[in-house]
Amino acid sequence: MDEGFCVIEFFDGPHGPLSDYIHIEANPAYAEHAGIRNVVGQKLREMVGEEADSWVARYGHVLHTGESIRFEQELIATGRHLEISAFRVGPASRKQVAVLFQDITQRKQAEASLRQLNETLELRVRDANEARRVLAGVVDGADALIFIMGFDYRWIAINGSGMREFEQVFGVCPQIGDSMKDNLADQPENLAAVLAPWERALAGEEFDVVVPVEAAEGTRHYEMHFSRLNDSDGRQIGAYQFVYDITERLREQERLSVVEDALRQSQKMEAVGQLTGGIAHDFNNLLTSISGSLELLQMRLSQGRLSDVERYVSAAQSASRRASALTHRLLAFSRRQTLDPKPTNVNRLVVGMEELIRRSVGPHITTEVALAAGLWSSFIDGPQLENALLNLCLNARDAMPNGGRLTIETGNKWIDEYASRGRNVPPGQYLSLCVTDTGTGMSEDVIERAFEPFFTTKPMGEGTGLGLSMVYGFVRQSGGQVCIYSEVGQGTTMCLYLPRYYDSDEEETEPTSQSSSPRTDSRETVMVVDDEPAIRMLVIEVLEELGYTTLEAGDGAAGLKILQSDVRIDLLVTDVGLPGGMNGRQLADLARVERPELKVLFITGYAENSVIGNGHLAPGMRLLTKPFTMEAVANRIHEMIAGDRLG
Repeated sequence: MDEGFCVIEFFDGPHGPLSDYIHIEANPAYAEHAGIRNVVGQKLREMVGEEADSWVARYGHVLHTGESIRFEQELIATGRHLEISAFRVGPASRKQVAVLFQDITQRKQAEASLRQLNETLELRVRDANEARRVLAGVVDGADALIFIMGFDYRWIAINGSGMREFEQVFGVCPQIGDSMKDNLADQPENLAAVLAPWERALAGEEFDVVVPVEAAEGTRHYEMHFSRLNDSDGRQIGAYQFVYDITERLREQERLSVVEDALRQSQKMEAVGQLTGGIAHDFNNLLTSISGSLELLQMRLSQGRLSDVERYVSAAQSASRRASALTHRLLAFSRRQTLDPKPTNVNRLVVGMEELIRRSVGPHITTEVALAAGLWSSFIDGPQLENALLNLCLNARDAMPNGGRLTIETGNKWIDEYASRGRNVPPGQYLSLCVTDTGTGMSEDVIERAFEPFFTTKPMGEGTGLGLSMVYGFVRQSGGQVCIYSEVGQGTTMCLYLPRYYDSDEEETEPTSQSSSPRTDSRETVMVVDDEPAIRMLVIEVLEELGYTTLEAGDGAAGLKILQSDVRIDLLVTDVGLPGGMNGRQLADLARVERPELKVLFITGYAENSVIGNGHLAPGMRLLTKPFTMEAVANRIHEMIAGDRLG
């Protein structure tokens, strides 16, 4: 590696937080380029105390913003000029910055020499031989490749390094007075690559450019600095360039990029490990409750002791409900939950929750609500939005243990092209729902991880770390975005940006559910398709208990065969995720070719766009999310069949 390389790590010093850094890694080229040996373990302020503040300011900016920089700097202690690029290593919490640099002292000297040469050429432009003599004496041995060209594309001057590199790459040794076009006449691709920037320079433009050139050993990349060449009267008579071979630098940057990608993948795998570990822990607890209750239930039934049966059944049902709640929360942050969006008046929703929120946050916190007049509607799942709002308010409460002020605010927002990039949403009209607290605030590191599953700043046992993940997943699945605005000690604002709904400003109402499972006397036929035998058996037994005739199939192919027969079928109940290459939606669509009026009830564990059409089902189709109670499935089937009968 030709360039110097080091990694520095910031620490707090006498001059304040992150006011000093230590070198924790350096390559052998560091000493060669910087002129400082044995740098690993050395602290900045002990090395160059008088220069420390400027170095801390530059690299501190990289650490805090994550923006890479590139600049040139003279080391006062060694008198060397360095070309430096720096970028942050990982998150800001690691406090590490990587630095690549090379010694450009000779280049600086060459540039100074070339400026002197240009002044000389302006006075002696008619004397080409004298120009060649001056150039040869001043810059012939410079590391930079130097080329000077006239308007006729002929070489006015070339230093020795330039001639050697040109010959090595193109197989032609250029001479003063040669035409570059003639030199590369048999290499049209390379001629086009190097001719284009020369045309710009000869037109009077001064610029830097990186040009790839095909050489015998492969593609090489050259960084070229172009400038005008003027005569003594300031008139342009040509152009000149400095050329640097940066092939190795780019290769090293690519290697570093691979290392960074590997690090990010490692961090992802660590997050997956935490996620699966947390899920396994919670579900094992719930499964233990269910299996233990069923085992005791079986034991008591065999003993004829029926007094405890109801208690064991209740315990198993309670664990099942908690497992269902956990599943919904997991699906929320993974954006795979089944949503039931409707046109929603968010102001009305907030007003309906205001009393619950005040009771939940407690009397030591003052709650204020500021609702925008003329607030737009949003097409969203109302109950899920209520859960998200309550979650944000409870988080705000926990951030104010000694009391404070909680503000809930709504507003209409126009997000333009520029603002959309900062919020990572498409431009357009949104309504905002913001929760602001006057609590402890969040650091940049906490904000960066706030939406990670199972991440929490609360003590062990006081938080699952799923709350904000659930909110984020729900809002993103709904086409919106969640933004955090916070400073340590200054409180936090959490804003939900929800897309405006244009079709209607009226909120739809939920159909009232039946209080008990309805029986039927009409002997309608319901077909149940599910690859899980236990679910199929339970649904069929409930339906037959209620008086329905039932048909069943374990996969899409078997179900389609029955559906394409002439047997009476009033309603198809099908699982979404069927084996055998045909999912539930595909089965329903094929069935409707033969039975266009067939009612379909999909049952699913999570939302699939290929099945529900991005949230919109065809007429005569409904969706029921697992896990469900037998009463719920019976009521839903009755609603669909009864509606058809009444219609």
